[in-house]
Amino acid sequence: MADAAAMRIRALEDDLERRGSVLVAFSGGVDSGLVAALAHRALSDRSVAVTAAAETLAGEELDHARGLAAEIGIRHEVTVYSELDDPEFRANPRHRCYVCQGMRMDRMLELAAQGGFATVCDGTNASDPGPDRPGLRAVGERGVYSPLLAHDVSKAEARRLARALGLTVWDRPANACLSSRIPHGQLVTLPKLRRIEAAEDELRKRGFRVLRVRHHRAAARIEVGAPELVEARRQWGEIEMTMLELGFEKAALDPRGYRTGGADAA
Repeated sequence: MADAAAMRIRALEDDLERRGSVLVAFSGGVDSGLVAALAHRALSDRSVAVTAAAETLAGEELDHARGLAAEIGIRHEVTVYSELDDPEFRANPRHRCYVCQGMRMDRMLELAAQGGFATVCDGTNASDPGPDRPGLRAVGERGVYSPLLAHDVSKAEARRLARALGLTVWDRPANACLSSRIPHGQLVTLPKLRRIEAAEDELRKRGFRVLRVRHHRAAARIEVGAPELVEARRQWGEIEMTMLELGFEKAALDPRGYRTGGADAA
């Protein structure tokens, strides 16, 4: 491990150790995975990783989170609740992430209180804050601690530190909950979420790594990573047929490729 990475890791571990005990809101991505690994190294059994399993979490993501927690060695718990029970969430306003993260962090704080954990941490990093991030506002309002943000660890550095710790997740593509595939103002429903999940599973089976299936009313708009566009065009006939079989009325490949916030694009 390079000296610079070792120093950063030590500083983060010292910070978490001073917290006494930590519950990590754990999605299984590189950021929360790094925080969970640091917490486990610093606090051992005084740390726990908790994954929120609501309707917007794909089954494959939950399986991955379980596997990563086992790799790290941290105790892992799953909390199950319904986001779709909340009419504001179902309505899918522009501040949907505020509603979603509020529910998630409220649950984490409740579990921390029940388990005697002093601090709830998440994986927000220094690259995350921006002008339109209502989910981060919900995290901040609840006093959840973001060690990567506090120590000015960017996304790129989080990947480097995760790699230095030997975490297999270090180069995993960023992901977001399934509701992020539905344009704001269009209802979030369970059939839509399951259709998106099935469509993305099919694309992964075809070898695509960076992808989103945007659910525009009854249509699927597919985004893949720019380097994968040529392969997507080559397979398009079969991909389109699969989307129609899953219940989409039509499907299109976005020639611009994957980009954040693409659900609201025309």
